[in-house]
Amino acid sequence: MSARRACATLRIDRSLYVYKSKRGGQADLKQRIKEICETRVRYGYRRVHVLLRRDGWAVNPKRIYRLYKEMGLQLRNKAPKRRVKAKLRQDRTAAVQINETWAMDFVHDQLATGRKIRILTIVDTYSRFSPAVDPRFSYRGEDVVLTLERICGNVGYPKTIRVDQGSEFVSRDLDLWAYQKGVTLDFSRPGKPTDNSFIESFNGKFRSECLNTHWFMSLDDARAKMEEWRRDYNEVRPHSAIGNKPPISLMNGSPASPPA
Repeated sequence: MSARRACATLRIDRSLYVYKSKRGGQADLKQRIKEICETRVRYGYRRVHVLLRRDGWAVNPKRIYRLYKEMGLQLRNKAPKRRVKAKLRQDRTAAVQINETWAMDFVHDQLATGRKIRILTIVDTYSRFSPAVDPRFSYRGEDVVLTLERICGNVGYPKTIRVDQGSEFVSRDLDLWAYQKGVTLDFSRPGKPTDNSFIESFNGKFRSECLNTHWFMSLDDARAKMEEWRRDYNEVRPHSAIGNKPPISLMNGSPASPPA
């Protein structure tokens, strides 16, 4: 049967049958998406879309989602079931300016040789800026003080630091430092990690995007790779809580959506 007769039988216009799409190919866009996902393996399509818009691609998130899914790049995140709602502390208020409240905790990992390391992580709860990610083989209270004094000389002293009940945080050295600098140590309740949810969220990103994607051959190698990730987190990585801007934008006074 001829095409003309088939179109007449199906009652469709022949011009529709012979139409050829004039839309350009998606090869360049797919290649750029692939490049982003190869270097930022834990980024979903929303953050990929933000980075593409920064690069000048006039695309909407629905197209990015379609291509992201076609290329098999979607992440499988199985969220744990929550049977009970966590109750937040009633005496805490959200920070409204930089250096009003910091959150601090430790993360554990190991070198390629099997030797364990501890990493002190710190984040500003207003801007989500991380002033330090500092790995060492062991940490004492005086080591925490040395790290805090070093970074506070660059970004200023916080009014409050949220910490857990770890031995390094309840030490005399940290307590004396906080008293001398006028810093309040806000301790979480035992067994309540939700009291320090900001640092728990930061540590989750740090582990999935840095610790789980690198081998650390030595302590110096770990410091270099963690510092590179911290700079990328502060200066490039879009953060949805502040309008998909990097944390450095609030530190520099650039306009951004209020932190959630």
